[in-house]
Amino acid sequence: MMGAVWSLLGILSGAFIAIRAPINSQLARGLGLPVAAAAFSFLSGAVVLGIIAIAVVKLQGLSLDWKAPAPWLFVTGGMLGGFYVTLSTILTPRIGAAALMAFLVAGQLIAGMLVDRAGFLGVAVREVSLGRVAGAVLLLVGALLIRLY
Repeated sequence: MMGAVWSLLGILSGAFIAIRAPINSQLARGLGLPVAAAAFSFLSGAVVLGIIAIAVVKLQGLSLDWKAPAPWLFVTGGMLGGFYVTLSTILTPRIGAAALMAFLVAGQLIAGMLVDRAGFLGVAVREVSLGRVAGAVLLLVGALLIRLY
């Protein structure tokens, strides 16, 4: 049962990405600068996440160890997110939301296969099979069809 719930939440999260792209593009149009729109998007998200994190810490009686060492690699997650939001903001009005989402999913799948294959950062190693490659190629072809037709 929980597997279905997690899957539905994944679909909902993907829908949020599709809805977020045109919102950020409209914000960029209003501000006149895509990078400013991406920054505002991240700032508002950081505020919301900060409030949620504080609430969870208080409700669960946890304490955060702010002195714990964090490798620079972990900072790159936010940096990659910044590039993603900025590029999505720039690309949505140019190629459309559907084409952008198709390319995003194709890029995620290809990168995910490489992450799985390498076992990057402790991810369970999964071989690149003919079926996985065929699925990625079909997804990429689908993304190109959405963009071109």
